[in-house]
Amino acid sequence: MQRQKFTTRAYLVPFIMISSLFFLWGIAHGMLDTLNKHFQDILHLSKAQSGMIQFAVYIAYFVMALPAGYFMKSFGYKNGIILGLSLFASGALLIAATTSFESFWIFLICLFILGCGLATLETAANPYTTRLGPPETAERRINFSQSFNGLAWVIGPLIGLYIYRAQDAGDGQKLSSLVLPYMLIGLVVIAVAIVFLKTPLPEITEETDAADSDAGPENPSAAARPLLKQKHFVLGVLAQFSYVAAQTGIFSYLINFVTDENQALHFDKENGPYFLAFGFALFMIGRMSGSWLMRFFRPAAMLAFYALMCCLLLPLVSIGLGWVSLVSLYGVFFFMSIMFPTIFALGIRNLGPQTKKASSFIVMSIVGGAVFPPVMGWIADNSSMSVGFFAPIPQFVFILYYAISGYKVKTD
Repeated sequence: MQRQKFTTRAYLVPFIMISSLFFLWGIAHGMLDTLNKHFQDILHLSKAQSGMIQFAVYIAYFVMALPAGYFMKSFGYKNGIILGLSLFASGALLIAATTSFESFWIFLICLFILGCGLATLETAANPYTTRLGPPETAERRINFSQSFNGLAWVIGPLIGLYIYRAQDAGDGQKLSSLVLPYMLIGLVVIAVAIVFLKTPLPEITEETDAADSDAGPENPSAAARPLLKQKHFVLGVLAQFSYVAAQTGIFSYLINFVTDENQALHFDKENGPYFLAFGFALFMIGRMSGSWLMRFFRPAAMLAFYALMCCLLLPLVSIGLGWVSLVSLYGVFFFMSIMFPTIFALGIRNLGPQTKKASSFIVMSIVGGAVFPPVMGWIADNSSMSVGFFAPIPQFVFILYYAISGYKVKTD
C-alpha cells in the first residue's frame, strides 16, 4: 500500500512557520501551570482561587474563538495569525508592566488579553496545519505540530524556577520575578509577528476546503449539512471540552500533588517545576511517538486506547500509593498527549467550506480549561489533592466513547 505524503514541497516552509506558533503558545501555557502553587503562597490564595489563573486564560478561548473565526473568514489565516500574535504580545507586556500593583485581579485581566491572543492563534493554526498536505495525513500533521507545543511545555516550568525565587520578596516586589520572563516573551512574539507580516503564506480559502474535503462524489451533500446536524462535529466539541477540562486540572495541580504534606511521598515546593517539566517531557514524547504510530494505527483507535489508559491510571493516582501514584500520574501525562490534536482533526473532518467556522467552535470548547481547575481545586480544598484527581475520570470516559463511536462521519 502506498503511503500518503506527510506534506508537499510547496507547503513545507508554511508548515514549519505554523509549527513554530505551537511552540510559542506552549511556553505561555507551561509557565501558567507553575503559577498556581506560587500564587497560593505569595498572595495566600486557596487552591480554588488559584484556579482562576487558568480560568482567565481559557475563558478567553470561549470569548475570542468565534470573533477570530469570523475575522479570518474576512481577512484570511495570515492576518488572523498576526492579530493573535499582537494580542499575545500585548498581554505579556502588560503583565510585565503591572507587577508592582501586586493585584491578582489586574494580573488576571492581563492574562485574559494574552489568552485572547492564544485563542486567535489556535483558531488559525490548528485547521491551517490540517490543510497543508493530503487530508489522509491531517491527524499526523497536527500531532507533529503539537509536539512542538509539548516541547515548549517542558521549558515553561523551568522558567517557573526563576519566578519561584521571589518567594521571600518584600512588599511591592512579590511579583517582580514575572517581569523579565513576560517582557522577553512579549518582545519575541513581536519579532515573530514581523516575520509573518513579511512572509508570503498560501491562503486556504473556503473553495480550497471544499475541494480538499473527503466528502466524495458518493456523498456530495455530506459537507453541506448544517454543523449542528454533523454528529461527529458536535460530539467532537464536547470531547474537546472534556479533554481540555481534564488536562488543565491535571497540569495545574501536579505541583500541589507532589508537594502535598498530607501524603507519604512529598517534595519541596522549590523542586515542583522540575516534576512538572518531566511530566511535560513525557507529554511531548507521547505526541511525537503518537504522530509516528499513526502511520500504522488508525488515529481513532489510538485515541480510544489512550483514553482507556487514563481511566485506569487516575484511580491509582487518587488512592495515595506513593511512588505508584506518582508514576501513574506521569502515565496520564503520556496518554493525554495525542488527544487534543486528534479530537480536533476528527471533529473537523468532512466539513468542507464549514471548516473555519467549525474550528472556531472547537477552539471555544477549550473553555473547559476555565471551568474545571476551580472545581478540582475546591474538591482538593475540602478533602485532599489526591481525591481531586478522581474528578477528571468522567471526562476521559466520554473521550473513550467519542473515539469508539462518536467520531464517525454520518454518510446518509
